[in-house]
Amino acid sequence: MSFTTEVKEELSRVAPTCSHCENATLAALIRIEGTLLMKGQGKYALEIATDSPVVARFIIKALHESYQLTTDLTMRRSVLHKTPNWLIEVPAQPGLNEALIKLGVLGREGEGLERGIDPDLIRKQCCASAYLRGVFLGSGFISNPRGDFHFELKVETQATADAIVAMLADRGIKAKVIQRRNSYLIYLKSGAAISSFLALVGAHQSALKMENERVVKSVRNDVNRRVNAEIANQAKASAASVDQIMTIRYVLDHRDISVLPQALQEYIKLRLAYPDATLKELGEAADPPLSKSAINHRVRRLDQLAQEIARSEHRA
Repeated sequence: MSFTTEVKEELSRVAPTCSHCENATLAALIRIEGTLLMKGQGKYALEIATDSPVVARFIIKALHESYQLTTDLTMRRSVLHKTPNWLIEVPAQPGLNEALIKLGVLGREGEGLERGIDPDLIRKQCCASAYLRGVFLGSGFISNPRGDFHFELKVETQATADAIVAMLADRGIKAKVIQRRNSYLIYLKSGAAISSFLALVGAHQSALKMENERVVKSVRNDVNRRVNAEIANQAKASAASVDQIMTIRYVLDHRDISVLPQALQEYIKLRLAYPDATLKELGEAADPPLSKSAINHRVRRLDQLAQEIARSEHRA
């Protein structure tokens, strides 16, 4: 089962907070998945297609209980994807126009389509959450949180997309919109934003699962950063060690170690004894121990000596 299906099944079991919440969810589903059909002057029929059986059950139940409307259900199977699809047909009948007005599909006078989202549907905070729940049930997608975080809602009009983005922004969730062919995608990329949306619409178990995956990813990324930093530091230390040993060999090819200052003699013996050690480790191996800056000072002194030898040879 995909994570999207898990979320939708959880959302289908969320109980309405007030008596208007179920209507808001139904309105969103019809807005997202419904098709309005003209059946003569001022008469309409409605078709709603969904690939989720739990969504189909919710729509039929809500239409029957809230509006006493007759519906027909047909299960179809996609020839291309071999997946089932449910078509809910609501024929022209008494009470349908009034229902469409209350659901924000038709204008107040029952003529013309309502653009965007009817403010009365989302006036209360709980109803706004219920509406967003319906939008996700209709067209939502969330990738498996173990992979890259990705979330999107698909709507048909710019007005609806803008209204949903504004609703999310009012609740501290920043979403973006892109147009894809004849539809608009509202998307979230942040794991925190996706978790906030899930909690907002009532999918608390799914939100918890998202948060768990976010913590695991955060720890994993932190460990990876530390390991990469350690590897980079080791590589840098190894390269520096090789350069220091080459400098030592160059100096010893031209000078006897006994004529060098005592501090440089001690450094050369330490470096040759511990070729892979860092400067800090060399200092700790000295007797008495030396600071990293003291060892680094001797490295620079030996570099300067090597440069002086090279210049004298060039002049010769």
